[in-house]
Amino acid sequence: MKAAFLRRASGLALALLASAGAVAGQLDRIRESRQIVIAHRDTSVPFSYVVGEDQRPVGYALELCLKVAEAVRKELKLPALDVRYLAVTSASRIPAVAEGRAAMECGSTTNTAARRQQVDFTIAHFIAASRFLVKAEAPVNGIADLAGRTVVSTSGTTNVDTLRRLDREQGLKMKIVEARDHAEAFAMVEKGSADAFAMDDVLLYGLRANAAQPAAFKIVGKPMTIEPYAIMLPKGDAEFKRVVDQEMRRLIQSGEIYELYSRWFQRPIPPKGITLELPMPSMLRDSLRFPSDKVGDIGN
Repeated sequence: MKAAFLRRASGLALALLASAGAVAGQLDRIRESRQIVIAHRDTSVPFSYVVGEDQRPVGYALELCLKVAEAVRKELKLPALDVRYLAVTSASRIPAVAEGRAAMECGSTTNTAARRQQVDFTIAHFIAASRFLVKAEAPVNGIADLAGRTVVSTSGTTNVDTLRRLDREQGLKMKIVEARDHAEAFAMVEKGSADAFAMDDVLLYGLRANAAQPAAFKIVGKPMTIEPYAIMLPKGDAEFKRVVDQEMRRLIQSGEIYELYSRWFQRPIPPKGITLELPMPSMLRDSLRFPSDKVGDIGN
């Protein structure tokens, strides 16, 4: 009986070790395969989106991830590292990283307590606020004006939960619908099938700037939440996270992140050469003075 107990205990220990290896082996897998998989978005302008006939991913967050990939290559002393891309949606991005199909996700993902149950995050590269996009002529200046109206948000985002909570608390009786992605949600407002699109303000500015008639839309309302965006990483992979955090701190302390920010938020960007003209938010500038992956979970 004692022997059987020892065998079971030994088996359990081996299983736990194997599980730990599966979770914490990102650097080993990259070293062995000589490739790194980056998950990206297709409409999160200017963070992570696709351009051209070949649907090439570009963006502020994507450039940060490419810097991280180069840091990983140097850490592993590889002569070259093949970067592969995996397109994800708001709904599929967390499983892609949690299940190990991507080493990191580069987009507009908010670091929240709920998400940290499944994945880890590095230092925030942007801080947004959740607001509304409506038609310019709409008599809407805030959430109270949307009582009884149809409001859309993107499935799998913190904005959906925030909308439902505020609707309950304020008794607004909004009809809340979920779109597959940001582009579909924007199109619903454009076509009149939704009165407002609730999303992070910076993404709304990007969508409006790329619209055929930007002046036909406005962004309104006080911030409903504060959204610290950060690169998403596999849960519990301390060694891989160390390399990522180290590179993010280098980008911040060297000033490179400010140049990247200027390139994507204050200069013409592809594909149409539009300029968002968005100075760095004071909350982000202040947070970069003391780089940390810790957030206050002010939002959702």
